[in-house]
Amino acid sequence: MSLTVTDNARPVLIDRLNTLLADHFALYIKTKNFHWHVRGPSFRDLHLLFDEQATEILALTDLIAERVRKNGADTLTSIGAIGAKSQVRDQDDAALGAMAMATELRADNAALVTALRELKEAATAAGDNAT
Repeated sequence: MSLTVTDNARPVLIDRLNTLLADHFALYIKTKNFHWHVRGPSFRDLHLLFDEQATEILALTDLIAERVRKNGADTLTSIGAIGAKSQVRDQDDAALGAMAMATELRADNAALVTALRELKEAATAAGDNAT
């Protein structure tokens, strides 16, 4: 049985998808930042981990953007749009310690998981079962 799409549900879904897209781009940049600046005894392990995670995060951006387009809307178009929409906080401290980096990324990723769960509810309400 398909759900009826309401006039209000689709714009909410699109807004959440674009926020998720912005968050993925912001988390990608933050993760690469930490990849470039990590140092100390855990350097090698964290340097490789952060690079792997950044690659996986970036790969998801296209899937999210295509979901926005399949719902008949425009995606984010610029760095400014990403910055205005993202809920991931910047981290410009290049001297941040390795464990502080890992802790910050853990919190950001946990928030992203929560946003994904909420997005699933919005997708269901909009009748977009593929999201």
